Amino acid sequence: MRASRGSEAEVEERRQAVLRQVAQEGEIRIADLAQRMRVSVMTMHRDLDNLHDRQLLRKGRGVATAFSNVAMESALRFRENANVAVKNALADALAEEVSPGDTVLIDCGSTLFPLARRLASVDGIRVITNSLRVTYLLAGAPAEVTLLGDRYYEDFESCAGPQTRRQLQDIRATVAFVTATSVSEGRLFHPVREYAESKRAYLEAADRSVLAVDHSKFGRTATYPYGDVSGYDLLVTDAGTPESELRPVRDLGVEVRTVEVPSDAPHR
Repeated sequence: MRASRGSEAEVEERRQAVLRQVAQEGEIRIADLAQRMRVSVMTMHRDLDNLHDRQLLRKGRGVATAFSNVAMESALRFRENANVAVKNALADALAEEVSPGDTVLIDCGSTLFPLARRLASVDGIRVITNSLRVTYLLAGAPAEVTLLGDRYYEDFESCAGPQTRRQLQDIRATVAFVTATSVSEGRLFHPVREYAESKRAYLEAADRSVLAVDHSKFGRTATYPYGDVSGYDLLVTDAGTPESELRPVRDLGVEVRTVEVPSDAPHR
């Protein structure tokens, strides 16, 4: 059994692996998890205490249990702590698309949370979003923030539905930043119909639309297809995205910008 010590990034990577195991199986004995992760039972208890405190799973007597009412693939808390170094690199590129005085639409995906933090220092901008988390991240910033309202989805900490789409019809933004849950050969998919339809409305409400997607979302599909990437002006992704997925995007006339993630960047 290897030593459990490591950098903060390595520890967080292991905890994310533990979380995926529990999410996939529903319930696992702690001793079995320790064996799978090749760490001591004591180390596994510390990892599970951390995940329990972050409300990502339940730690019981001898077992770890996934939340039965949350699909961990969609749970915002899970996604927010995944691929953080990549999201920070994407945010640096996305922030270059914003100028003082712009009206900015921001989607609810966790990929855009680092961008929201960067926008807090941009003068004179107005931010419009359906994400409660984005509004929290901009609290105290000089930006004027408008929250789009409709049915609240706890897993995404945001609102979506026909009322959100009607509000977007009365908005003209300089730039819209949108995420995607799944992209396959230039086609877009989402597991929730209301979000799929809202993302289309974002495109119609902005002069320029930017799609921000990390490599892990490519080559996947979900329940509801909602067209392709052709409505976007720019796709920003990381260098881990395979060329086989980027070629169809370029063929649809969309500019592709890839960012490099520093090898020593923390993952959390």
